Amino acid sequence: MVDLSLHVLDIVENSIVGQASKIDVEIVEDEADDRLTLTIRDNGKGMEQTEARECLDPFYTTKDRKRVGLGLPLLAQAAEQCGGHLDVASVPGAGTTVTAVFQLSHVDRQPIGDMRTTLRVLTATQPEITFSYQYIARKNEPQESQPDEKADAKRS
Repeated sequence: MVDLSLHVLDIVENSIVGQASKIDVEIVEDEADDRLTLTIRDNGKGMEQTEARECLDPFYTTKDRKRVGLGLPLLAQAAEQCGGHLDVASVPGAGTTVTAVFQLSHVDRQPIGDMRTTLRVLTATQPEITFSYQYIARKNEPQESQPDEKADAKRS
């Protein structure tokens, strides 16, 4: 996949298959920590603990007529190649949260991509699902310098 918006599309498809009625997508760019965090949270049927572990195996899938499930493994690989990681937390009957963390400044980090179009496609094709998207940019603000007491004393 060439950008994160395509990963989002793929992971959200898993949420839809998991009978989610609400799906939240959040991207946080944190310059101070040099980290980009992508979180996809749903209220679907969730997974048992063993299934949540197995879902990162590219040869594991719950879909009929498919032999592989590459969405989560490809996102995990993209994160790991950029000094990050992927976590899957799931509670049966309560939903699943997928969190991918990337080094923001890493040269190989995929761009965010066209999230606007991705969300339009999702909302147009799945009108019964409530989607939310939040993008948070935490800029690396310069620290205010404290006045030099010696310089102030010389001016008086």
